[in-house]
Amino acid sequence: MQNQYRLGIDAGGTFTDFILADRSGGVRIFKALSTPQDPTLAIRNGLALIEEETGISPREIVSNADLCINGTTVGLNALIQHKGARTGLIATKGHEDSIEIRLGHKEDGYRYDPDYPPATMLVPRYLRRGVHERVLSTGAVHTPLNEEDVREACRHFIAEGVESVAISFVWSVLHPEHEARAAAIVREMMPGIRLTVGSQLYPQVREYTRTSTAIVNAYLAPILSNYVERVDGYFQSLGARAPVRYFQSNGGLALGRVVSDQSVYAINSGPASAPQAALYLGAPWNMKDIITVDMGGTSFDITLTHYGRANVSKNIDFLRYRIGIPMIQVETLGAGGGSIGWIDSMGLMQMGPQSAGSEPGPACYDQGGDRPTTTDANLVLGYLNPDGLVGGRLPLNVEKARSAIETHLAKPLGISVEKAAYGMFTIVNNNMVNAIRRVSVERGYDPRDFVLNCAGGATSAHITALAREMGIRKILISKLASGLCAFGQIISDVKYNYMAPAPVRLEGAEAASKLDALFNGLEDRGRSDLAEDGFTPERIGVRRALDMRYVGQVHECTVDVDPFTVDEAALETLKAAFHARHEELYTYSEPNSTVEVVNVESALTGAVDKPERMLIAPGKGAHSALSGTREMIFTADGTRQDTPVYDGAALGAGDRIAGPAVIQEVTTTIVIEPGWHAELDATGVYVLTQHVTAGADAADALAQTEDA
Repeated sequence: MQNQYRLGIDAGGTFTDFILADRSGGVRIFKALSTPQDPTLAIRNGLALIEEETGISPREIVSNADLCINGTTVGLNALIQHKGARTGLIATKGHEDSIEIRLGHKEDGYRYDPDYPPATMLVPRYLRRGVHERVLSTGAVHTPLNEEDVREACRHFIAEGVESVAISFVWSVLHPEHEARAAAIVREMMPGIRLTVGSQLYPQVREYTRTSTAIVNAYLAPILSNYVERVDGYFQSLGARAPVRYFQSNGGLALGRVVSDQSVYAINSGPASAPQAALYLGAPWNMKDIITVDMGGTSFDITLTHYGRANVSKNIDFLRYRIGIPMIQVETLGAGGGSIGWIDSMGLMQMGPQSAGSEPGPACYDQGGDRPTTTDANLVLGYLNPDGLVGGRLPLNVEKARSAIETHLAKPLGISVEKAAYGMFTIVNNNMVNAIRRVSVERGYDPRDFVLNCAGGATSAHITALAREMGIRKILISKLASGLCAFGQIISDVKYNYMAPAPVRLEGAEAASKLDALFNGLEDRGRSDLAEDGFTPERIGVRRALDMRYVGQVHECTVDVDPFTVDEAALETLKAAFHARHEELYTYSEPNSTVEVVNVESALTGAVDKPERMLIAPGKGAHSALSGTREMIFTADGTRQDTPVYDGAALGAGDRIAGPAVIQEVTTTIVIEPGWHAELDATGVYVLTQHVTAGADAADALAQTEDA
């Protein structure tokens, strides 16, 4: 850090988290309620809260900060609620309906469901205009661009009040001149309009994916542009010396102008910083295989790092819209502290995905909510401090929680409130475990080989139960867990992705030369952009990826490689990497089959100075932090047992606690189930390990023998 402070802001569905780091290694977390109607209001409220607690004014923080970083849900919320800009599409004549035809089927998981409704189109049919032009798969022009068709489309858009335009032509990635000329006409006739050109935003083979990505970008661009303008203006009014950085879905930082132009990169930016934070926390133990789970008020997000690298997805259906750009793989589930419990038509208890959010919130918030939520269940089970959350600033009403559970669940099911609460707890845990399996087991990873990392304010109450169900025996919980994504932002680097189509078979010197030239061209652009951003060559890193497949396959898989000169010998290295990745994903490979590349990508990063690690003073023994006991429930029969409660602020490095117990931090509550131990490390991380009996070890050994 070059200046006194670094500020990270992560806007969630219920809370907006603030992480303030100083040059001496001090790191503090603050929370303010999110304000979906005006996200910038939450930033103002959060900075006011920081001033109230620390005496440091917003101007003093911002004017003395080397980085102010913002992760926003503005784009995500606009896409969820279908409240983006009025968007028009200019496409090749005859391809106006490709976004509805898609690939001839519904999304995976619903392909054969006749009752699953079609997705809402972000561009309605009357705002899609076809123009006469055609490029062949060789890049040759079959039909020249009819410029009058483009002008007619612009006149139609003007009459319909279109705010943003996407242009996407067939095979434009091999001949972008038609799209470039059409873009020039749109700018001429519709000055000031937000414009997205498919071959510039996503220069990759796959017409449907490119068109859909361009439309999503155009749909969100005016919203993100307005948001960036307001946030940048606010921080400038506070004397910001450096421009605000925004967190992207690819796991890196970018300037506001980049986010405005490439708004699709900001869709799921909040949880995308979790892998970086997890690796930072695990570094003292050389932990590189980590699953991070983040349970907030509205959703439950899961990310995974393997061998120190985060899972990155491309060409996926996100909220029912195909998006091609690389995104940190985040599995999101409607399971947060505000998830509502209900009874389905078969008389079975369910949890979520409906959420009470922050307004009115769970019943125990006493703000008008009367539906039973996960938070209400945790309060009835005794896990949460009845005096309130966030250091007592958010009081909790136990009777309102019990009443909601009794009215809507316990009485209809004919069971006690305690059993109903434990049932809610168990069901939401099972929902989360199934989601964890989707990013681990279904992608070829055994979760038992991973460490479970805790993020989000609500997760710590469930973390040992989740680990138990997954067979994971080690957990990391930072004192900053409830704001871990905001913390991940302040330790992340600037990152830009550069892509190009590369339809070539991995055979011969000509193919090697073409790939080498493509990578070098992309990386020269990246180094130039990062140099403009103030990064010297030694701070610039490069990672490469290729979309590859066996000749004849319909779909390709992405293979990550380190940068090297691509010559004929290197082609064999690329083939071997592809065979290994194919086998990892699909359990087989075909070493004798011809391999071809479809697209290539280079990701360039500019390394940012990291703040000092948190340092916790040695403890005096856990007994010195014991603040009392509370009756809690750890079994399905609803039996209560007196359980020790520890004050996290009074614990020191080396202090060790055996479960059952609860550790109360200011912004999170850690529930340690029976059979688990927690020890606070000097880095401010609780390391939880499961106590395994000899019998359990023998059972595991027997199971492995039987598997063999």
